[in-house]
Amino acid sequence: MRLSEQEYQDLINRKHDPLKVTAPVKPSKFHNHITEMDNIRFHSQKEANYYAELVLRVKAGEVLYFHRQMPIRLKSKIKYIVDFMEFWTDGSVHYIDVKGMRTKEYVMKLKLVANEYPHIRIEEK
Repeated sequence: MRLSEQEYQDLINRKHDPLKVTAPVKPSKFHNHITEMDNIRFHSQKEANYYAELVLRVKAGEVLYFHRQMPIRLKSKIKYIVDFMEFWTDGSVHYIDVKGMRTKEYVMKLKLVANEYPHIRIEEK
């Protein structure tokens, strides 16, 4: 599917779905802002921006489709949730985590995923 020039400009200018930043009840530990786009709540504005980019990639035909918040179950009964799982037109699958800060817990879970699923490579954005 191709975008018309007007659709492209609307997406770039965010006329249809401007980012709506909602103030958290208490200040966030990592200074992120809960953001809403397309009636979806994102943990950060960075994650919402990446979602908007993915929507453009789907419309441009680079990405077939994608899933959000996909769980990866580990043997130790720990669940790792990747932000986006993308299925590209070339047949590849990309696991994307949008991070503003690498926490100790994140690094530990990343190592567990790498040990149990060596074919899965999680990309950070």
